Amino acid sequence: MEVLRPQLIRIGGRVYRKNPIQEQTYQHEDEDDDCYQGLVECAEESCEGYEVVQTPQGFRCTLKAPSLLYKHIVGKRGDTRKKLEVETKTSISIPKPGQEGEIVITGQHRSGVISARTRIDVLLLTFRRKQPFTHFLAFFLNEAEVQERFLKFQEEVLEKCSMDHGVDSTIFQNPKKLHLTIGMLVLLSDQEIQQTCEMLQQCKEEFIDDISGGKPLEVEIAGIEYMNDDPGMVDVLYAKVHMKDGSNRLQELVDRVLERFQASGLIVKEWNSVKLHATVMNTLFRKDPNAEGRYNLYTTDSKYVFKERESFDGRNILKV
Repeated sequence: MEVLRPQLIRIGGRVYRKNPIQEQTYQHEDEDDDCYQGLVECAEESCEGYEVVQTPQGFRCTLKAPSLLYKHIVGKRGDTRKKLEVETKTSISIPKPGQEGEIVITGQHRSGVISARTRIDVLLLTFRRKQPFTHFLAFFLNEAEVQERFLKFQEEVLEKCSMDHGVDSTIFQNPKKLHLTIGMLVLLSDQEIQQTCEMLQQCKEEFIDDISGGKPLEVEIAGIEYMNDDPGMVDVLYAKVHMKDGSNRLQELVDRVLERFQASGLIVKEWNSVKLHATVMNTLFRKDPNAEGRYNLYTTDSKYVFKERESFDGRNILKV
């Protein structure tokens, strides 16, 4: 992360900077202790996106979050929650681990309740980003004819280009898994899975049927391209996908689905548009045949890791 270009986090229509910090991590140290220190201090001002209720004792605000993320709000020995409560002059009630429920914030001052809620949202979003992907939205492209053509492509590449650096059979996509990805998701509860299903149905009713005319979209998969800027050091090679009728309907459809899921927070906003592509070769498959999409740089216990990839020389493949 560059100091002059910190990570931006969008919450309730506002943009917050997550300021980088330099810290040392020891073998038995919990990263949660210091993560709170690196979060941007949020202004104690009114935020229309939050519903704050006045009570006889003061003010109250509730929010739902997957139980897997509770520990990041509590912190080691409860330190994170205590720090939040002291700095915002609030009381924060969190369900016990494994129990689904609401996080309740109460305080005598509305501004303090809003400040606590904003900081909790930043914490939740930060640690959600560190979770491994659990699901993805996609169109399957594994029709029998497509699989057959893909296997011929693989056979020809291995026959003519296997001597090129990094090219071998392990980096090809499984033909049964050929697909066009719309976006990657982290769904941490049954409620979030249900929410995703309902949102897809809403998309179908509100605009997918209108765009498609209620009929399947016919696409053509033709031509290959690489993701990075050096054809001699390629990590992802993909097949290009086009509408047969030359229209922009598929792009419009996937972009609107992506926009809807980004607005809900189920997909982290990284791009404004979907890059239509079907991955045919990926160096992540070399060690993990089930690797999918952007490689997650965090383990399940939120420890940052670096995964080195062995790129391949794609110049001859592109030429042939």
